Order: sequence, then C-alpha cells, then structure tokens
Amino acid sequence: MADRISFQGEPGANSHIAARETYPALEPWPCASFEDAFAAVSEGQARYAMIPVENSVAGRVADVHHLIPESGLFIIGEHFVPIRHQLLGLPGATLSGLTHVRSHPQALGQCRKLLRELGVIAVRSADTAGAAREISELGDPRVGALASSLAGELYGLRVLQADIADAPHNTTRFLVFAREAETPAHGSAHCMTSFVFRVRNVPAALYKALGGFATNGVNMTKLESYIEGGGFHAAMFFAEVEGHVADDGLQRAMEELRFFSASVTVLGTYPADPFRRL
Repeated sequence: MADRISFQGEPGANSHIAARETYPALEPWPCASFEDAFAAVSEGQARYAMIPVENSVAGRVADVHHLIPESGLFIIGEHFVPIRHQLLGLPGATLSGLTHVRSHPQALGQCRKLLRELGVIAVRSADTAGAAREISELGDPRVGALASSLAGELYGLRVLQADIADAPHNTTRFLVFAREAETPAHGSAHCMTSFVFRVRNVPAALYKALGGFATNGVNMTKLESYIEGGGFHAAMFFAEVEGHVADDGLQRAMEELRFFSASVTVLGTYPADPFRRL
C-alpha cells in the first residue's frame, strides 16, 4: 500500500489542504475525479482518500453519496476545514485592474457580494486550484482567481484580498476512506457511525425503520435520500448517528432498522472531529 492520500482536484485545492492537515506524513495524490480518488485506494495506489461531502453554505457535494457505497471502501475519519478564499492575481496585478475572476462555481457563489462590488465578470473553472493555475498560465493581470493561499504559493500568485467570503462560517466537511475499517476501541472516543439503507416499498416504512433510534436515545445527525439506479420505487438513504457501532442502544436501533429495510450497509465507525464540539 503506497504511503499516499488521494483527493479530487489539482494541487492547492481545499481537499489538498485537508489531506495535508490530517495526514502530513502521506504524499498528497491529486486525481481528476472523485471516482479516480476512490479507485486509487481500491487499487492500492493510495492508503486513504480525502473526500468532501458537504459545505455549510452550498450543502452536500453532488454525486458523492452515490459513489460512497459503490466504492466498497470504509469511512475511518472526518475532518472539517474552514474555507478561506483568497483573491489571487499575477505579480503586479491590482484589485482595481481586475475585469474577470475565475474559480469553481461554489466559490464564486460564496463570494458573489465582493465580486459584485468589484464589478468583475465571474468565470467558471473546474476547481479553485485549477483556476489559479489557469491565470498563472494566461499571464493577464486583468484576470484573477478565487483559490487557497496554498494554490497561490504553488502557482506564483499574490494575494490581492485575503480571507473573503459572504458567510464567515463557510466550512467543508471531509470524510476519510480506506480499504479496511479502522474502528476505534469501544469507549475510547466520541464516535460517529455512517450507514446507507433502502427501505421496503410499503407505507410508513421509513417511519418504522427509524423508530428504533428515537426509542433507544440515539442522536441522528444526518439523513439524506437519493435515487439509485434510475428507479423511483424506493429511495436510498445516507445516514449518520452519534455513537459507536458496539453501543447497546445503537445495536438495538440497527436491528430495528434492518427489520424494516430491504438492505443496510454500515460504512464505518470513526472518531468525531473536535470541530463538532466548537
């Protein structure tokens, strides 16, 4: 197993920052797509994958919930990263001289107030770090980029305005994936447990399936539905709860869930990030 951690995006992306913060001893391994980042772990090219799943401003990351159960990997950790967008430009560029700013659509949306005040045209790019690379190659001082300070360092850009965002709480949550589960010892840490399930196609199936979590005092922090395989008969659900899979209450709740569900797959039990207690 290679001592690498894969992520989607170019060097300098926020996923790169999350990987470096969490596993500084591992080599960051950029991938073109989420599928490639998952495959790098499945095929032994990387030990872990760092995947964004939701943002406090933009909501969940599209397509990731479909890919997680298909990957066959286990969730072994989570990491929250406060997103700090930097308005970057070429050496010698000025704020007043900008006419266009490039970035990922989510970043542009999260900074639309400043972009409107500057009177610039927002231009979509595949990702934030890619936008930084693009303007460094373009060489036009009138074109800036919204990206991380790491991307600015990598591509020789200067910060024209630092830490900009319309919402100061802008934070992205990442999950860490591995080929094997790394479940903490029971009672050793405050844990989260993630799982996917499909309810039976009968009236009140979801209500009955989830009843065990309430009666056993298990706090469910996330429940999201998505359609699988192009059908509309019964939805798949991605859920997360506080607790260890070996907790008595959680075990009883999962037994009830399985009774009323067509399928249940536990994706992992892992330590909760300290960010949750802030």
